[in-house]
Amino acid sequence: MEAQARGLLETEPLQGRDEDTVASADFSSMLSEEEREELKAELVQLEDEITTLRQVLSAKERHLVEIKQKLGMNLMNELKQNFSKSWHDMQTTTAYKKTHETLSHAGQKATAAFSNVGTAISKKFGDMRSHSIGYSIRHSISMPAMRNSPTFKSFEERVETTVTSLKPQTKEDGFCCSLDQF
Repeated sequence: MEAQARGLLETEPLQGRDEDTVASADFSSMLSEEEREELKAELVQLEDEITTLRQVLSAKERHLVEIKQKLGMNLMNELKQNFSKSWHDMQTTTAYKKTHETLSHAGQKATAAFSNVGTAISKKFGDMRSHSIGYSIRHSISMPAMRNSPTFKSFEERVETTVTSLKPQTKEDGFCCSLDQF
């Protein structure tokens, strides 16, 4: 009897096999006829209440749909509203703001760099035109000769300097892409 009392007083949670044992156990023999009748009545009452709650919920859902139809709300409008709200919520997150700032900063630097490259190209072509008055580049110098010219070398150095100056800055700012990918 002492072993049975200890087993009933254990406070450890049930394990999987214990739950199976409890589920397959027949407790009806431990109940009096009066207790059994009370439990059956309670079971019937709970099932009736669940059925009633399901019916009430179904009626409320139908009423909800009717109200939405009268207000002109449909699935597409709800999706738009949900999307707008989600987009707004995402834009207010710290991660989005940091990413947006970083990309804007990198874009500004890239724009400035391309502007400098464009200015340098224009200037160098202007210099080349002034040196070859009346002649086209094609007729005045061959490609290998042009590549070895001081003007082309200077232009090449400026482009390399610009690209090199951009690479470390974008990595420090947390920019995820390198210029080599472009």
